[in-house]
Amino acid sequence: MLAIVCPGQGSQTPGFLAPWLELAGARDYLAELSDVAAVDLAAHGTVSDEETIKDTAVAQPLIVAAGLLTAREIFGAGGAAGLPAVVAGHSVGEITASALSGVLTEAEAMTFVRERANNMAKAAAATPTGMSAVLGGDADAVRRAIEEAGLTPANVNGAGQTVAAGTLENLKAFAENPPAKTRIIPLKVAGAFHTSFMAPAVAALEALRPSLSPQDPALPLLSNFDGAQVRSGDDAVASLIAQVSRPVRWDLCMQTFAAMGVTGLLELSPAGTLAGLAKRGLPGVATVAVKTPADLDAARAFVAEHAGTPAQHEEGNA
Repeated sequence: MLAIVCPGQGSQTPGFLAPWLELAGARDYLAELSDVAAVDLAAHGTVSDEETIKDTAVAQPLIVAAGLLTAREIFGAGGAAGLPAVVAGHSVGEITASALSGVLTEAEAMTFVRERANNMAKAAAATPTGMSAVLGGDADAVRRAIEEAGLTPANVNGAGQTVAAGTLENLKAFAENPPAKTRIIPLKVAGAFHTSFMAPAVAALEALRPSLSPQDPALPLLSNFDGAQVRSGDDAVASLIAQVSRPVRWDLCMQTFAAMGVTGLLELSPAGTLAGLAKRGLPGVATVAVKTPADLDAARAFVAEHAGTPAQHEEGNA
């Protein structure tokens, strides 16, 4: 069984979209997504510097668009429907996953991420906040230390990684007195995402909700909230909205992958982070991180190995 996973904010790097735009039709496709997102995705994915693409209003549409473009190149216009596959996304990647599973159209996904990004950027600007990864240490001790420092364990990623979020002042003090046997790495994000600091963005997305027409997932779709499968389109959108101000439990998503018998995990661009977590947290599960078009042939072969093709499975069920 195949897991298709979509990365979150902080996975972007300057120029990462440049090789993708050399593919036939990719530039026109990205232009269509840019029109909806009201962001020049081609420019930000090729020439914008690190500080520019760190901006939440830029980073989030860029990451979702990159995932949609990658999936289009791997699976074609029909997507992954019909494959024995499960889909999940980390933080903003959950929007990408919702589109891949058929809950949202691509236009709705880009509209949602536009409003999410702009309103999270506004919320982040109200108070200087950020996020830092805590690597290693005892998981319970790390969580206690984060909370005692006045911070929130905003991402519990498994494989020895928890992300602390809160004010820059508290993050600085925490880094100066870290929990035992840990390493603290500041993340390339511009706010304390998945905390109460993002409450204004939740209200904005609730206002957007009536304009969406969510469909029930055509592929199993996991929630960041508890790692469980989301059964309806309405529930998926509700989860996407609530996710903005509540912690991401990627560790629970990985537990569900294991319980479902996932044998291969495919990470869409900008890839690397989730495949890395899987290597440590899902021993025995093969991984492929699709970083550039040079990885596409390997990705297609990986899909065939772990999920076959829609036609093969239709024949097998006949």
